[in-house]
Amino acid sequence: MYKSRYLEPRILRLSRSFPIVLLTGARQVGKTTLLDHLGGERGRARRRYVSLDEFELRSLARNDPGLFLQHHPPPLTIDEIQYAPQLLPYLKVRVDRSGRMGEYWLTGSQHFHLMRDVSESLAGRVGVLRLLGLSQAEEDSVPAAARPWSPALARSGQARAAATVRQIFSRIVRGSFPRLVHRNAPPLDAFYGSYVQTYIDRDLRDLVRAGSLSSFERFLRVCAARTASLLNLSDLARDSDVSVNTAKEWLSLLEAAGHVFLLRPYYRNLTKRLTKAPKLYFVDTGLACYLTGWRNADVAARGAAAGALFETYVVAEIIKSYWHRGCEPPIFFFRTKEKVEIDVVLEANGRLLPIEIKLASRVPADSLKGFAALRKTSAAVGCGTVVAAVREPYALSAEVHVLPPAAIS
Repeated sequence: MYKSRYLEPRILRLSRSFPIVLLTGARQVGKTTLLDHLGGERGRARRRYVSLDEFELRSLARNDPGLFLQHHPPPLTIDEIQYAPQLLPYLKVRVDRSGRMGEYWLTGSQHFHLMRDVSESLAGRVGVLRLLGLSQAEEDSVPAAARPWSPALARSGQARAAATVRQIFSRIVRGSFPRLVHRNAPPLDAFYGSYVQTYIDRDLRDLVRAGSLSSFERFLRVCAARTASLLNLSDLARDSDVSVNTAKEWLSLLEAAGHVFLLRPYYRNLTKRLTKAPKLYFVDTGLACYLTGWRNADVAARGAAAGALFETYVVAEIIKSYWHRGCEPPIFFFRTKEKVEIDVVLEANGRLLPIEIKLASRVPADSLKGFAALRKTSAAVGCGTVVAAVREPYALSAEVHVLPPAAIS
């Protein structure tokens, strides 16, 4: 059964403004299903569909792009466009000649080189969007709000039924890939084992030296074990048994593919935001759990990584709220020299909104030192929020509210 995605209106809107729309994201997050749904009965004219995963179509697209496009006229959806970048200059010529909007929808799983090719060939002609796995609100079929999530909206909106800790960790261990939400979902080990192998064997074969592919899986597991941690490239390289330069390159591949997110620190100085160490988050908690051996929700909820996994889950939900509405998330973390930290800081309309993430059913008021530290650096700090494993929202003080993860949509 199809689950509506919050990105649907944005895709249709961009199709009225650009001749080409590109939807990027990791494999299996639902890109093809989403575009097929929008281009089917809901479309004015049913869109044709071709996948460059098919060897014959891929060969034709690479060797004779002009003939390929003659055989497949618009409106057309081309899946996995990164396998035939030779098509991009020909698409440019065709859309310039026709002048019509929304002629081509493209999907791509390798954001790294794909975006370089798109920038060179289709500048000004393509609207680019990113898709992640299902958000908890999308999975629960919550109607989409017009704007991305903010703590103020959550406090004023209607509360949804919050999940128990076990229910939250069942979602964390399962992950957010749409295939795993269906009734006939495959076993987690089988799905993720195949997923990792496909990603390494297919998507990385042209990007990583063949002799390094086996090392890449170890690197992937080491990254997963460090989710919600401050990034230290030297430690990451040492534990993965690769050079620092290799670790940096591979991390860039994971970030570009949508598997990890690097959360930058908040500084008023923009240069410092880019040069200081970020925090590393795995975007899909299910993949992180599989790679680190957490296969059971009860065990994961009591395990040493429980806090990090819960934090990863909440950060990913916030990111999805923005990306799935076609917006860049204005999201940072805050950390002082004394290591006083705030997990998330949202920058909105010139104000800073501090958010702490705690795996606890009650939040001690004295555990929020970071809020006071942030206020010392800026006068434009709004009310604080704690996202915790609570069943109902409540006010901790006049300036701090506690919300369950279900409040994020």
